[in-house]
Amino acid sequence: MSKKEKDVQCCLTQCENPLDQNYWDERWLKNETGWDMGQASPAITKYMEQYPNKNAAILIPGCGNAYEAEYLLVKGFMNITLIDIAPKAVETLKEKFSGTPQVKVLCGDFFGHEGNYDLIIEQTFFCAIPPGRRKEYAEKTASLLNENGKIIGVLFDKQFNQSFPPFGGCPCEYKPIFEPHFTIKTMDGCYNSIPSRTKSEVFINLIKKQKR
Repeated sequence: MSKKEKDVQCCLTQCENPLDQNYWDERWLKNETGWDMGQASPAITKYMEQYPNKNAAILIPGCGNAYEAEYLLVKGFMNITLIDIAPKAVETLKEKFSGTPQVKVLCGDFFGHEGNYDLIIEQTFFCAIPPGRRKEYAEKTASLLNENGKIIGVLFDKQFNQSFPPFGGCPCEYKPIFEPHFTIKTMDGCYNSIPSRTKSEVFINLIKKQKR
């Protein structure tokens, strides 16, 4: 087996559990962060322009460089929690938001996180989860949200046909995953994606269903 073939096999083995801390930390240490847009998602910033509650408890899971959090700070939001599983990413974030009490930075697995939030911002985290865990994601987000809490953000509207992140999909696949826990207010094609993602994203606005 050639070195290239061994590297590919190693990657595939690691990607059997793409939420593994070592896998994601290695991506950061090697600067293999192709998901990083270098800016906050325009679809998210546009939505947050009209979000009224500056004291809302906001969670950004799998936050990476957390450009959205930088934007929220500028706009006066006061209660932002960031969680990422990669220690290198968290080290960078803690330096970036040092002396910023409005932002809490946590290193950990989202699926083990506990808390109460009004809003969860989704940006390139859902696509990092193996499709077999997407129902678990929907359940977990619902459990973390307060009554009438929301998930807003973007999901991919394309297929990647690969065994490693990102994992794609389409609204017809996503709706059955979220509908047991959320009222789908919006799950439509994103009109203001960055150029490299034009016509390949859907904007979501999902409202937690009240328990009967």
